[in-house]
Amino acid sequence: MPQTHHRLLPLLLAPAALLAAVWWYRVGGSSSAPDMHIAQRVVAVTAVLEPALSHPRQRDPGEAASRIGPGLPINRRDGFEGENDLYRYAQRLTTAAHEGDAEASWMLSRVYDYCAAYAQDPNGYQADSTALSGQALPGAAAMTAARERLQHRCAGFVAADGLTAANILAQREEAAEAGNLAAEAALLALGRPLVATTAYKRGLVERVLASRDPEAYLALSGAMGAAAQGDDAYRGYVAGDQFAQLAWQLAACRLGLACGASSNLMTSYCANGGICSLDASQDFPSFVLDAAVPRQSANKMDEMVNTLVTGAGATS
Repeated sequence: MPQTHHRLLPLLLAPAALLAAVWWYRVGGSSSAPDMHIAQRVVAVTAVLEPALSHPRQRDPGEAASRIGPGLPINRRDGFEGENDLYRYAQRLTTAAHEGDAEASWMLSRVYDYCAAYAQDPNGYQADSTALSGQALPGAAAMTAARERLQHRCAGFVAADGLTAANILAQREEAAEAGNLAAEAALLALGRPLVATTAYKRGLVERVLASRDPEAYLALSGAMGAAAQGDDAYRGYVAGDQFAQLAWQLAACRLGLACGASSNLMTSYCANGGICSLDASQDFPSFVLDAAVPRQSANKMDEMVNTLVTGAGATS
């Protein structure tokens, strides 16, 4: 379906503010008839894709769930993927973060980011989901399912918990200052690096590549897209255009990030951004390669991902 490539690429790189639009209609005077507004946005941003069989399936978060016992898992990331009660999980992370656990502090920011849209207005979130579920439109069912999955896992959070953008940023700054590499990368992607020098930014990219840490690759991806064009800090690396950003994300998947059909990554894209696949079994790499990469660019994308996975990160 080549027609979808150019339409979906910017959406994958900057998920649409679908929920913001829905909230605006609900609280701004048009709440009496939200269904049509929701429907228009779902049609605008939902990907209708055929099953892709040529790419390997990613780890299913159910595998992580099976490894979680009482208390806080040693592997915080498996906990984030597999824990069904993220409110309770966040409480345990908070305790560890206060004790100086940098990884717990980073994963706490990830939980906050994942649940923020729900936590800011749980009743409104449910109302929007109910309105969406009544739409007989391509993608509505997929988005409803993703929102229900997110709501189930984030139940317990309320607006008073303060899952705001400012507080999420503060949590990531705390994690970065404690020494978490992914948090450092996330701050760079947000334009808030710990040190605002070319040498620091270039050194951070090198440290991420050397780490082969999928969380750090994913966090850094936002800094490596079009925003990196012309910046000496990223010269010579896979950086500077839209495909470079996707390449870092796909490399994160190859390095072990949970990118399966029900992963946090896919759920967030669909529930919070309206970027959904109608193939319920499709993982993130298959989705990206179907929806955003023109066929003539597939080999180039594969080359970029390969160089990132090896830790070289340099363009030819």
